[in-house]
Amino acid sequence: MTALSNEDSPVYIRLRGTIAAAILRGDYRAGDQLPSVRALAAEHGANPLTVAKAYQSFQDAGYVEVRRGVGMFVLPGAADRLRVAERDMFVTQQWPRIRAYIELLDLDPAALLADQEV
Repeated sequence: MTALSNEDSPVYIRLRGTIAAAILRGDYRAGDQLPSVRALAAEHGANPLTVAKAYQSFQDAGYVEVRRGVGMFVLPGAADRLRVAERDMFVTQQWPRIRAYIELLDLDPAALLADQEV
């Protein structure tokens, strides 16, 4: 899962990243209902089975629960646990590649962080 998914990622990973970012931003809080599979599929022009796969990954990780006939709801503590998982993934998987690219391009990390011209 990655909120920082890229265009080369499979669609369900990108959708998962979109949903994860919404939970982390607080757009969906504990107890809130997520959009239906059909609604999210229509919004993103995706296949409903692809959306279902993204949602299933959240259910498998224990971030959401399905209430039969009602929908999918964010569980208490999901945002905190998701933030920990996202941080771990960023530090172990994404940051090393980003750091190597910064070094390859001979960029100044301080200037990047200060949003200055590099």
